[in-house]
Amino acid sequence: MEFVGAVPLPALTAGGTCQGGSPPRCRSHIRQVRMPLQPHCRKTSVVSAAAAAAIALSGRPGRMRGPAEAAGSCSPWGTRSRLRFLPVAVTRGLARHHLRCSAAPRRQLRTPGDPGTARRQRRRPSQRGPGLLAMGPLSARLLMQRGRPKSDRLGKIRILDLSGLKLISEHLDPKLMCRLTQLQELDLSNNQLETLPDNLGLSHLRILRCGNNQLRDVTALCQFLQLEELSLEGNPFLTVNDNLKVSFLLPKLRKVNGKDASLTCSQVENLNRELTNRVQMISEELVASGGTLVHEADNPERRPEAAAAHRPRARLVALKRPDDVPLNLSPNKRACTSLSAQVEGSLVGSDGGQPVLKLEPLHFLQCHSKNNSPDDLNTQLWACAFEPAWEEGTTSQTVATCGGEAVCVIDCQTGIVLHKYKAPGEEFFSVAWTALMVVTQTGHKKRWSVLAAAGLRGQVRLLHVRAGFCCGVIRAHKKAIATLCFSPTHETHLFTASYDKRIILWDIGVPNHDYEFQASQLLTLDTTSIPLRLCPVASCPDAYLLAGCEGGCCCWDVRLDQPQKKRVCEVEFVFSEGSEASARRVDGLAFVNDDVVASKGNSLGTICLWSWRQTWVGRGHQSTVAVVVLAHLQWSPTELAYFSLSTCPDEGIVLCGDEEGSVWIYDVKSILKQPPPLSAAPQAPTQILKWPQPWAHSQTVTKTMVNTVVANPTFTYLTALTDSNIVAIWKRQ
Repeated sequence: MEFVGAVPLPALTAGGTCQGGSPPRCRSHIRQVRMPLQPHCRKTSVVSAAAAAAIALSGRPGRMRGPAEAAGSCSPWGTRSRLRFLPVAVTRGLARHHLRCSAAPRRQLRTPGDPGTARRQRRRPSQRGPGLLAMGPLSARLLMQRGRPKSDRLGKIRILDLSGLKLISEHLDPKLMCRLTQLQELDLSNNQLETLPDNLGLSHLRILRCGNNQLRDVTALCQFLQLEELSLEGNPFLTVNDNLKVSFLLPKLRKVNGKDASLTCSQVENLNRELTNRVQMISEELVASGGTLVHEADNPERRPEAAAAHRPRARLVALKRPDDVPLNLSPNKRACTSLSAQVEGSLVGSDGGQPVLKLEPLHFLQCHSKNNSPDDLNTQLWACAFEPAWEEGTTSQTVATCGGEAVCVIDCQTGIVLHKYKAPGEEFFSVAWTALMVVTQTGHKKRWSVLAAAGLRGQVRLLHVRAGFCCGVIRAHKKAIATLCFSPTHETHLFTASYDKRIILWDIGVPNHDYEFQASQLLTLDTTSIPLRLCPVASCPDAYLLAGCEGGCCCWDVRLDQPQKKRVCEVEFVFSEGSEASARRVDGLAFVNDDVVASKGNSLGTICLWSWRQTWVGRGHQSTVAVVVLAHLQWSPTELAYFSLSTCPDEGIVLCGDEEGSVWIYDVKSILKQPPPLSAAPQAPTQILKWPQPWAHSQTVTKTMVNTVVANPTFTYLTALTDSNIVAIWKRQ
């Protein structure tokens, strides 16, 4: 280290020139010498030439490295080698003198003989002695250096700049930060923070900048009750919903990301006021009724509107987003049957021995409205899918729904719309989840839940749900995409089926550091009719793909080790003898387990259960094969199409909606356990959930078409999508 401010070691004459001889012998020859300090310093240090003489006299010649050092130099800057024979006491005094004269002491200088410097030079982090703790990147000294006003006490700092230090959340030590008792402005931008500690103790903080980090949640900001200005830009995992959240958490907030927060605050206040009034109205009606909740069937004289007011199982929920409005219900639709039958299940198996599932209606949401109109009861909702569980042995309560120009992600327990993605001019027909493991810029591995959504425009949008933005668009087809699904074994492999009569297998890849996907096309499968449903074969998903089409059920070889990249249907399955039956539409298709397939549409009013293994073994080299039917399930006799069925393999359950708003539930495990031969007559459903007539604003929503029904793997939550812009959620008791 270069010691700034030392005089040249050779003797100085009265004229200030270097003589290289002996030092002056009397005080009359000594004069004041002005020495330059650091280049950024505007002041000069006045050092007596007597000090220089004393230094030269007390030096030890034996430690000098060479004649050049003894002769000195005309440069006013001392060299590293000259410092090595300066007495410790003198150099330390010069160092103190320099620090007093410096106008900007940004670096605290110590001499090599100083014990503190020697300790720092010896004690590297990898060479710590016993009992010496490793210091993190934040220390009291660093805070004092980067704080204003300059002070040797943390409690006097009011402004602190910690931007661009590559800090992670663990570096923010609450014990250290709590000492900043008067801090009012803090800059943490351009770091790698994922969260903020809950107990930083900055009670006077008014301005906080956290831009360009990796923050995932804003709940920890509630500790800064005096905060007035907040910057969160550049955090890819935060969404618009978080702006509403901070406005609720921070009552004194004036600006968010440089914009006036008053509008957001007023939206939150209006929503809170509306919900409070609604809850108060319901509570007053409950008090007026004496607190007794009765079903409509128990009191037939009660008006339907009044009865609906006392049904806690069909309640509306407190919605998070302002555009997720409560139901505005059509007054001119016909009423359906009583609520008691709808809630408890109105139909059991033919033997009457199968238990009835207890399902409670939780939420009825109108979150896909066109232009956010509360009068929209016409938007058709087509598909939904539950997010994959993050850990084995757990289940998800987050479901994605699509319809119209919007895709919504909903928490089934609370009924809150967590995220909403809109694409004006689009009409979404299908959604599918996958879980990717990505490596961040810091080298950490993180799990991403990616949602693929597609529809009318023939494009696949890849949505980073937690970050709340679209991070990739695949222009997959020239015509609308009817359905899509991910491979159960390869998380980046995506099948898309289009009205152009083609199915394409894509590898979407893993997003790069800019959150961008680079998709590549792997296979193209040609069909003779429009594909409606896709289903990888459960026992060999990498080898074969089933598809329900307008013209029947087909199968393709999708093994990637085969040379052909464009393939035709390998086998067509028929469900009865005769050419007319073989060409019937299959609009529902799913595996119940590794062997049993449920399909719908091939015969009116029934769902067919057939064996994949027995059918495949008996096919030989035929291109058309009759399926081996195990049983038929009784379903609605409607001639309307495109009611999609789904299965819950872990529970052995098949689900399907109908044109009356009912949900048909079949316990397939119990049916298949019956001793053979099974009856040729269709098996009755285990249970039918009737439409529960949700109520709001003194009106009831009557029957509607349920286009699709999906349950999570443990059958805890059941979600139904309707033809009238309503998402209905039940919970199993």
